[in-house]
Amino acid sequence: AYRLCTMRKLPSLLARTLTSGTSGSSVLPDMSEVRSRLRDIVGASTNWRDHVQAMQERKALHTLLAKRQEDLPPRRMKDSYLEVILPLGSQPEIREKYLNVHNSVRFGRILEDLDSLGVLICYTHTKQEMQPRSPLSIVTALVDKINLCKKIIYPDCDIKFTGNVSWVGRTSMEVKMHMLQLHDGDYSPVLDATFVMVARDPENKRPAFVNPLVPETPEEEEIFKQGEANKLKRIDFSTASLLKMAPTAEERNIVHDIFLNTLDTRTVSFRSRKLPPNSVWMEDAKLKGLQICHPQERNIFNRIFGGFLMRKAFELGWATACSYGGSRPFIVSVDDIMFQRPVEVGSLLLLSGQVCYTERNYIQVRVHSEVYDADTREHQTTNIFHFTFISENEVPRVVPKTYG
Repeated sequence: AYRLCTMRKLPSLLARTLTSGTSGSSVLPDMSEVRSRLRDIVGASTNWRDHVQAMQERKALHTLLAKRQEDLPPRRMKDSYLEVILPLGSQPEIREKYLNVHNSVRFGRILEDLDSLGVLICYTHTKQEMQPRSPLSIVTALVDKINLCKKIIYPDCDIKFTGNVSWVGRTSMEVKMHMLQLHDGDYSPVLDATFVMVARDPENKRPAFVNPLVPETPEEEEIFKQGEANKLKRIDFSTASLLKMAPTAEERNIVHDIFLNTLDTRTVSFRSRKLPPNSVWMEDAKLKGLQICHPQERNIFNRIFGGFLMRKAFELGWATACSYGGSRPFIVSVDDIMFQRPVEVGSLLLLSGQVCYTERNYIQVRVHSEVYDADTREHQTTNIFHFTFISENEVPRVVPKTYG
């Protein structure tokens, strides 16, 4: 729990060193300009029919793809550095979109903005001067981590986002972003976010090479090494999944202790379980939701916008934590958002939120997202989200009943 509110010093230090001069909020692009730039880079349109045609025309960009990564010029971290303003204080007319009932900023909207900014940062890293449109389709692969150090984001103070590419593989890029809010004339940190983006061909069917990244300073080298370590950690985590590997001896003992603590001593039977005091069965700590995926929520590649999926999942997760704890929860960390498959326009999106762990006044919620195909009547997992909240009061202990 203590690490959840700890800001990483190195990325923040790098952000300050990459900033050239002092940028006033009046000259910084805002989030609407971010999305406009993305449409220009890809050739997408805000008109539904024109948009479909533009996606067809992208097929001709295949010839612009690099055959090898070595053919692409290397880039520096400062080459992709961007600053973007969200003028909640200086432009009150946009506050309504970001305001929640508690008179603070909707965190789901922030997730949408981070997703858009992360994609633009990657396009900035991979841009070719002589090509107005990029042949790459850059999509969000996963959200590695979002740590918050402020409980409340104020709806009437300007917000500034900064970020840059921090690590590059052959076809993937790690992006570190920071969010700051203006108070008494200074911007103070609110959150750090790490996204992983992948580059695909113009039709979003196959991987595509991206420009290599060259660290220039000891701080940048440290951040690059951390990106490589994050990649190896993700590989280890995927191979250690309980769906592939048996639990460790320590994990088996934890499961058995839970079973013994819930055993009905009168009957002493595997089928007879007893709920401990001040506890809730995990199966009783669920909420579900349904979304129809309309064209309005599409991204520049004619699929459902990843930020929209994150916002809807977060809002269901928040509601799950709120109903479980009985008081207002505050988000403190977002971990392990895996984008396993794209969501098509017109899909039925089923969301299932479940409290999966509690400790004192901390609540961890897992949100499972899947699409339902009405023709085949099949369900396919698209995303899995993990949100950690802190409640105003201590919450009951959640207790699993089954092995799953």
